[in-house]
Amino acid sequence: MKLLVFSFLAFALLYSSLHAQSAPASPPALVEKALTAVGGKDKLLKIFRIGETFHFGDKPEPPEGKKRSSRISVIELPNFWWLGKKERGEEPAKDDVRAWSLDLLVDPKSQFETIPDLTDEGKVCEGLQVSGSVMPAMKFYFDKETHLLHRLDWRSDFYCFSDWKEHDGLRYAAKTIIFKLKDSKPWFYHDVTSVERLAKLPEGLVKP
Repeated sequence: MKLLVFSFLAFALLYSSLHAQSAPASPPALVEKALTAVGGKDKLLKIFRIGETFHFGDKPEPPEGKKRSSRISVIELPNFWWLGKKERGEEPAKDDVRAWSLDLLVDPKSQFETIPDLTDEGKVCEGLQVSGSVMPAMKFYFDKETHLLHRLDWRSDFYCFSDWKEHDGLRYAAKTIIFKLKDSKPWFYHDVTSVERLAKLPEGLVKP
């Protein structure tokens, strides 16, 4: 009888342990792990200068005879992005930057919901849907091992992030490839060439 009870308790503990390991993390836990992985909430970018190169197409390099475009911008999250001295106005790419920088994870208006895990490029990723602060909702997928953002599904595209670098205590993805959800074909290649955290906006930049 004692052996039977012991066996039952051992099975119950094993089942409970396996179930706990397989259960998805809660939204707050996923957010916290993602923020910690990049250096913590206090290290997120707010005002910064960013250098970029990019090109449109389905190949990692532009067609022969063409060069990648380059630009240097100043961004103040959540709403402003200057190219030179001109603010870009209404622009979906601003939401892309809020996702890339994880700014959406600290927006008080954001609402979080766990979504099924995704395996992409051999990485098992935990899913988190963010709504309330962005329209339509975004699906974030974080690498289960590193907790870094691996993929983002939004509107008709999905974004894959890689080549993680560090600036002033913050980790950020230096490479992004955007694919069409309908056929998984790439159409945009983007590299971050520099990031500079700023204490304030440079002179001459005016908010509209």
